[in-house]
Amino acid sequence: MSTPPPSGYYVPAVLFMTEDEEFDVPAIQSHILRLARGGVTGILVQGSNGEAQFLSQEERKRAIKLTRETLDTNGFKDTVVVAGTGAQSTRETIQLCVDAKEAGATFALVLTPSTWPPQMSVDNVIKFHRDVADASPIPTMVYNFPVVTAGQDLDSDTIAALATHPNIVGTKLSCGNIGKLQRLTSRFKPTEFAVFAGRTDFFLQGLLSGSAGTMAALVNIVPGLHGKLYGLFKEGKIQEAIELQAKLGHADWAISKIGGVGGVKSVVSKNFGYGGVTVRRPLKSVQHESLTANNHYAALEEAVGLEKAAGFV
Repeated sequence: MSTPPPSGYYVPAVLFMTEDEEFDVPAIQSHILRLARGGVTGILVQGSNGEAQFLSQEERKRAIKLTRETLDTNGFKDTVVVAGTGAQSTRETIQLCVDAKEAGATFALVLTPSTWPPQMSVDNVIKFHRDVADASPIPTMVYNFPVVTAGQDLDSDTIAALATHPNIVGTKLSCGNIGKLQRLTSRFKPTEFAVFAGRTDFFLQGLLSGSAGTMAALVNIVPGLHGKLYGLFKEGKIQEAIELQAKLGHADWAISKIGGVGGVKSVVSKNFGYGGVTVRRPLKSVQHESLTANNHYAALEEAVGLEKAAGFV
């Protein structure tokens, strides 16, 4: 049996680019190090915020290697690297898992193929994930994100069936379904099969329901506050954790309202002094000026202010 990733808070890191849509290596490294210094348990390279679908195979491998090397050379060898290895065929997904291992990742996070949803019956979904796990040289996790898989939303029975595979060690639930999360955590311990909230807005609720933590986009902006909430939970200071969760929940909602991946890059570059707003087209960039014109941005400003005031920057 493979070992699941450790409990904690992980970040599906954005990948900063130059204006001509090439890797902005200094900015990527600055981001990786700010996240690591913010105490993240691990960095997910090429999650949905990492623009994986818009990268070549070689670029995907390069991004993983850059992340692992940046962490290692700066004293963060214990920070876990998870690689998103989703692709539209079983064959390519397996190859991306092999590439991820070679580039230094410890775990692979696998999306369900979505080009032909009518063919992805429950039996075929299970077969796909098992086939990938059979061939992958690193443990795999099931990534459930209906928004980017043509609406496919794996239920708890399907994920539980996959959890019995010796090389499938966890799941990231970006569906936001707390009932599904609890049905899984009540069947599997985090040391057997790690269930992660895929969004910040149910980070604490997931922890209270037995989750292993979160892998969430907002960690890109305020890693330290996520660490604080996790610490409050571990210390049993639940009321304080509830109050912080409320602020983070508003900030998480705001991120979804200011432009997704482009919005995350814009907020980070505006507030932390590195990177830019470029995304790979056809994704849309979010300019700094548009942030302050958005009514939702105030919640993010408050979270960033708390991050800085607490000395997490």
